[in-house]
Amino acid sequence: MTGVKPGRLFGVGVGPGDPDLITVKALKAVQSADVVAYLAARHGRSNARAIVAGTLTRGQPELALIYPLTTETTDHPDGYDGAIAEFYDEAAARIAVELDAGRDVAVLCEGDPFFYGSYMYLHDRLTGRYETEVIPGVCSVMAGAARLGRPLVRRDTELAILPGTLPEAELVRRLSQGQAVAVMKLGRNFAKVRRAIERAGAADRALYIERATMSAERAIPLAEVDPAQVPYFSLVLVPGAEVVPVKCVPGAAGQLVVLGLGPGAPEWLSPEARDALADATDLVGYQPYLDRVAPQPGQIRHGSDNKVEAARARHALELAVAGRRVCVVSSGDPGIFAMASAVLEQAEAGPEAWRALDIKILPGISAMQAASARAGAILGHDFCVISLSDRLKPWPTIAERLDAAAKADFALAFYNPISSERQWQLGEARSILARHRAPETPVIMARDVGGPGERIIVTDLKGLDPALVDMRTILLIGNSQTRRFEGSDGKPVVYTPRRYGV
Repeated sequence: MTGVKPGRLFGVGVGPGDPDLITVKALKAVQSADVVAYLAARHGRSNARAIVAGTLTRGQPELALIYPLTTETTDHPDGYDGAIAEFYDEAAARIAVELDAGRDVAVLCEGDPFFYGSYMYLHDRLTGRYETEVIPGVCSVMAGAARLGRPLVRRDTELAILPGTLPEAELVRRLSQGQAVAVMKLGRNFAKVRRAIERAGAADRALYIERATMSAERAIPLAEVDPAQVPYFSLVLVPGAEVVPVKCVPGAAGQLVVLGLGPGAPEWLSPEARDALADATDLVGYQPYLDRVAPQPGQIRHGSDNKVEAARARHALELAVAGRRVCVVSSGDPGIFAMASAVLEQAEAGPEAWRALDIKILPGISAMQAASARAGAILGHDFCVISLSDRLKPWPTIAERLDAAAKADFALAFYNPISSERQWQLGEARSILARHRAPETPVIMARDVGGPGERIIVTDLKGLDPALVDMRTILLIGNSQTRRFEGSDGKPVVYTPRRYGV
């Protein structure tokens, strides 16, 4: 109809089930809308529609959007995803007819529209063409926690929302970190989810609830749930692990081990380090490094950012003094630009109880060793290791050491060569080296050695491109004697002879 102002689209979160949990704003939007739309399975029943049934007093027209399928198979040429995408296209077109006629449409969504809500797929198709407003609602996770009477997170605990459709190994990894977790989309995934929870040692914290706040609500122990009877509207909540209060316990025999995981490949972890990890009650470290450690039942993980080494070390010392068996986890070797020195520095500066601890340092394969081995033996003679990070030491000191090492003809290993906050130092380092090294001096750029993203580039000093380097890259630069030849597989081999000048 020409000249008619289009109606407005409302995505209305109506909460988890209890009509009393509908927000005042959501209620106003539903009651004032010209058309009320909702999604439903083939049986035509809609939980969202049932929640607002008592508030539809105006007798507005209703638009039922019926899914062509839920979990069953389809003969659609593009499979399930294609059939659902086609359905949302058609549903959006039906809503657009109402909006073009100048009628406001409220699309009902159980819980919150943008929290696994079906409304979002209609929103994606319509928001650029019509005035839209999304009204948040109480989501099932928070409703479940409230009904169970269990807080999910305290202080700086993180909360992860995981779909039960994830692979079991990934569920185990995430559940083993001691953080709070909510697992949704259970149904036929429940048996897998329960196994993952048990493998991660989180079964004692896990809580099961279905149809939270609805009349058919049920909360039962995880072990008693029949996997064949788990409805779609169910979830498992795993509150964050209770951290043991950090206070001195007289006579407690705690221990502190600082160990290296190696650069990436799990087979490079030493048996000694593996045993220490298995025996620990607590793991402390940079979160991506903790993620590399296989989970142990009941073990608590204390992950943190990569710029809080001192605070991380103090926390580990406090835990050990309190009687915990603590492993501080580093990548590579803990004594090379890593946590061993940070822990010892804090122990020396801290209370006597910290210095009295038996602190063990367990070595690991360093990134420079792994990178050198991947390309040959570039560190086969005297070499020097330098961090290009000026976060803990001034750049003039770095530049002075670079010039001296280059002049002395050491092979070089560069740690922390570049970051998002440090873009120019590597180029400056290359210029310093160029004063003393030939442009053809071999250079190895090694990223994520032993990991899934491993990349080894053999180039030379003139071809060293800082754009190919990041914080996960280590650089190895040869000296005047370093040689390069083509190996049997066509890959370059780089080594520095043990005899100088030969």
